[in-house]
Amino acid sequence: MTPVGTEPELADRVLGGWLGRIAGNMLGKPVEQGDLWTRDRIDQYLRQAAALPLTDYLPEPPSEAAGFELRPEWRQCVRGRIHGSCRDDDVDYAILGLDLLETHGFGFSTEQVGDLWLLRLPYLQTFTAERAAYRNLANGLKPPLTATYDNPYQEWIGALIRADIYGWTCPGVPRRAASLARRDAVLSHTGNGVYGAMWAAALIAAAFTASTIREAVDQALAVIPASSRLARTVRRVVSLHDTRMTWEDTLTTVAEETAGLGWIHTVPNAAVLTAGLLYGDGDFTRSITLTVRGGLDTDSNGATAGSVAGVLTGARAIPGQWTEPLEDTVRSAVFGFDGARISELAERTVRLAEAEEQ
Repeated sequence: MTPVGTEPELADRVLGGWLGRIAGNMLGKPVEQGDLWTRDRIDQYLRQAAALPLTDYLPEPPSEAAGFELRPEWRQCVRGRIHGSCRDDDVDYAILGLDLLETHGFGFSTEQVGDLWLLRLPYLQTFTAERAAYRNLANGLKPPLTATYDNPYQEWIGALIRADIYGWTCPGVPRRAASLARRDAVLSHTGNGVYGAMWAAALIAAAFTASTIREAVDQALAVIPASSRLARTVRRVVSLHDTRMTWEDTLTTVAEETAGLGWIHTVPNAAVLTAGLLYGDGDFTRSITLTVRGGLDTDSNGATAGSVAGVLTGARAIPGQWTEPLEDTVRSAVFGFDGARISELAERTVRLAEAEEQ
């Protein structure tokens, strides 16, 4: 396993991943409805609230009559109102993955992933492909049929949001992280849905040792089929960034090229995420704010961008406006984890990463 550095550095980077995931999720949560909250609409909202450039959590709506309807949870996740994280599936799956590795180790099976869902995760806190797979599990189906039977969401973003734990526990080893993420993903996804999970896990693992975010993106691309639509789209964002095209024009170009896939599909969301990270260029605040301003599945993309950027910079380098309101507390629907300390989850993750190195 590639060395990451000293144990304190590993701990700081893993904690940065957890804090970044939760902060990015909270940032994007009030505007998580990609068909309504387009990139232009998000920036219009921010301009009206005098919040551009965005350097903190979203502001409260300027007035009740402003014509901007945030998600109902906004009162717990806008600046000045945050006291610990809101519950969200983007964080629940990181917790569930931690429990999976602690319970079954790195040799876990796809069937064990499903068993743990049934044991720890309430059905009504699952969505799209995960709900379809959960229903199939409850009806006695086994993987990989759980992913394909009566499941129109097989290439949506759900498996990608489950991938962080595999990156955090395989620091510097993106192929290993991708292999673990694939074993999890095939419970509910196929094709680009699985590749998205592999790519995200590899991206996070690479961020531990990469000298730049571009290097991490290149390493992550190497773990998925080069001919896949996901790989082609990520490469397209990279090439546009290389030409010094603006962030706005890059997203407009790629949105036209991925039109019709829908706002929860893995491919267009990976484009938004890649653009946010490349144009954020290693700066934590810029990386997550650009990603969320990019629209589509804003809380999922913000969470993954925060995880990557948090690993890249480490927890100590994340500005306090993102971490202090979290109060080291996470809300979760995963049985036995509601109210857990973020620092404790990170410590448990470090122990797994160190065990995997031995």
